[in-house]
Amino acid sequence: MKEDLTKFQWKTSPEGQLLLDELVAEFFVRSSRTEDLRRAMVEKSGTRFFDWIDHLQLPVGNDLSGRLQAAGFSEKDGVWEHKGAIFPRIKHGDECRIVLKVESVADFLATHNLQSEIEGIPFGQFRLARAWDELRVVERHGFRGFSAPNVGPEKAIQSQVTRENFRARRRDFGGDDTSAFRALNLQIDEAIDILGRDWTCDLLFAAERDFWMRRNRAGRVQKARQDCLGLGWANHDHHTYRCRRKTFHHVIGIFEKLGFTCRERFYAGAQAGWGAQIVEHEATGVTIFADVDMSAEEVAGDFAHEGFTDKEGLGTVGLWCELHGESLLEAGMHHLEAQFDFDSLRDQLLEESGIGMMKPFTDFAWLRQQFSEGERWPVAESRLQALMQSGDISEAEADAFRREGAVGSHLENLERNDGFKGFNQTGISDIIERTDARKLAGKS
Repeated sequence: MKEDLTKFQWKTSPEGQLLLDELVAEFFVRSSRTEDLRRAMVEKSGTRFFDWIDHLQLPVGNDLSGRLQAAGFSEKDGVWEHKGAIFPRIKHGDECRIVLKVESVADFLATHNLQSEIEGIPFGQFRLARAWDELRVVERHGFRGFSAPNVGPEKAIQSQVTRENFRARRRDFGGDDTSAFRALNLQIDEAIDILGRDWTCDLLFAAERDFWMRRNRAGRVQKARQDCLGLGWANHDHHTYRCRRKTFHHVIGIFEKLGFTCRERFYAGAQAGWGAQIVEHEATGVTIFADVDMSAEEVAGDFAHEGFTDKEGLGTVGLWCELHGESLLEAGMHHLEAQFDFDSLRDQLLEESGIGMMKPFTDFAWLRQQFSEGERWPVAESRLQALMQSGDISEAEADAFRREGAVGSHLENLERNDGFKGFNQTGISDIIERTDARKLAGKS
């Protein structure tokens, strides 16, 4: 398994970015309304138009196909895609279109006072509508095609029943992990039997974002700002789950059942004492950072499937889980990371809502990252007593957690450039260390 540590070496693609910027700029020239939307996205939501693009449709002649190939794109069935970068796809077609991804087509149309026919049934897997000029908006639920699949009303209704079930699912089993994971697996199995794997995956993570937002003010504020333009969370970049060592393989098993595949593994260094497995779901565009306490020796093994042996003491991730619970169960996500205009989001959240940002832990030309100031959650007395008894926190730290709570979640501000798909391992080590609950105790 050691070769997997160097298998995913993501690179920037400035040639691809320049080509796409050129193609997209032509749409702004032809449509002042599209240019107005681009400007509003930055000014009202701190996001960039480019990050909302699902795909472009335009004639791909010999000249453009050659430039796409030179920039790293490959073609299949008239669709050009860059497998090594986060870029929108390009679909060959006689009619020029630029298609934005949104969480709800109906919400986008209503927000902009548009009366357009929507392709695809309500609550289906795919909905598409004309906004204005060459601009279209698309809503996807585990489907990557370009026209609505044959989904009947019964399945569409069942999709909403499934989403409600995921939103209302029991998450706290009083520490009985076996029963908790059995119940979640059963719920997922039942949904897959009716809706299929990819649709089920999309619905589960929509519910997971809802749960996270209920416990994170920055997330609620930013979602409202994006909803003012009818966009929703379609700009999500990755979802971060903190996991216990003893349950890690169960968590990965659930993700793989939903159709995720394992990407790169991380080890943040001996000082941080944690690592992560990144998993990716092609049909939904959901990427997960699954964090866990681990040692340097363990990263070389197949820890995602073989799990971990018992280990004394808790690192940053393990302590968070014992304070709040497993991310996939009681606690919810540690943070949601979405794609933004980095400086605009930081300044706007502070000015409009008093939400500050921590010091950036990545500040490269191709990748910028920072957390919002942590949302503190109360900690159950039973958890504090167990942690003191195990020696993982002191009485003084327990007292601080009683008074102030412990940091539970963040919104992450991220900006990607030149199609860079990877992460900054050194910077992530820094921010994990800076968010260790023991170091923050008594510093609110």
